[in-house]
Amino acid sequence: MSTLDEVVEALAAGRPVVLPTDTVYGVAVDPSRPGATDRLFEVKDRPTEAALPVLAADVDQAFALAGDVPAAARRLADAFWPGGLTLVVPRRPGLGYDLGGLDDLTIGVRVPDHDVVRALARRVGPLAATSANLHGRPTPGTAAGVVAELGDRVAVVLDGGVCAGAPSTVVACTADGSVTVLREGRIPSADVHAALA
Repeated sequence: MSTLDEVVEALAAGRPVVLPTDTVYGVAVDPSRPGATDRLFEVKDRPTEAALPVLAADVDQAFALAGDVPAAARRLADAFWPGGLTLVVPRRPGLGYDLGGLDDLTIGVRVPDHDVVRALARRVGPLAATSANLHGRPTPGTAAGVVAELGDRVAVVLDGGVCAGAPSTVVACTADGSVTVLREGRIPSADVHAALA
């Protein structure tokens, strides 16, 4: 089984790795490494119009990637992080990550409820990550299933047992105070709205 040191080494080389998370298996890169996110899009056959979210070790690391964090985003982070909620917030000006997407004004951030991912983010920095599957296909629930799906497209696979939960709920929070659920997943929309009431 691969070790955290092997994962750190691969990430430092700009290579994609597979990690267990609190939702589904993810494939991740260090977005500060030149060309790393390009490789991540290639691994998944993912269109670059679909922006990559970023996993962080804690609230401070996540919001350091943002510009002015809306009050609603801070309230939702307090309520649901670590956990299955991705917050799309204004992006910090000058942040040098190429995460794809149709604009460079926002960024999706999440603090997962998984010790391994948070430990890696503490060692390496925030991780650009998405589900470990070919674009448009279901995400395998086991490391062996991910290997069968992605094969040698990834450098390292960290086996974390079965990861077959719902993907994260994605919520956009804008500077004007609006909150929009972009994708319902692990956390029901009703819970999101209740946390803001």
